[in-house]
Amino acid sequence: MLTKDLLTSKKSPVTIKADRTIRDAMQLLVDHRIGSLVVIDDRENPIGIITERDVFHLTFKHAGDIMEMTVSESMTTKLVIGLTSDDVDYIAQVMTQNRIRHIPILDERRKLCGLISIGDIVKAKLDLAEVHVRYLSEYITGRPRVKRGPTGEWS
Repeated sequence: MLTKDLLTSKKSPVTIKADRTIRDAMQLLVDHRIGSLVVIDDRENPIGIITERDVFHLTFKHAGDIMEMTVSESMTTKLVIGLTSDDVDYIAQVMTQNRIRHIPILDERRKLCGLISIGDIVKAKLDLAEVHVRYLSEYITGRPRVKRGPTGEWS
């Protein structure tokens, strides 16, 4: 599975400019119920990322007096980026090796087109595993499995 397949069910990534305040970043994180924002320049190219964890660390270091600091003061600028043509297994490996939970995805024009989280990858893997289990079960038993009842049990 490619990253572009994961992005079909996701909304556009929420972005912020580097000169905005941490208050603005926190507001976007809360309003959209997300864990990270891609920081973009004036041409909408990604230049960094700011996460809930970054805000938490900043709050601890500065005793909570951070609201008027700018995003550029705390964003991660060593940005790890994926492409729509990357395999999801590769992206999972990159996330694990770099100990990160979010990767901005660029399209063939090298423009930001999405953001994939480790949760997106786990969900995709679980969905794929369920499909494999279903087909193998049907092959072994010779009959299709069906969901029944409100709990969604398979029979």
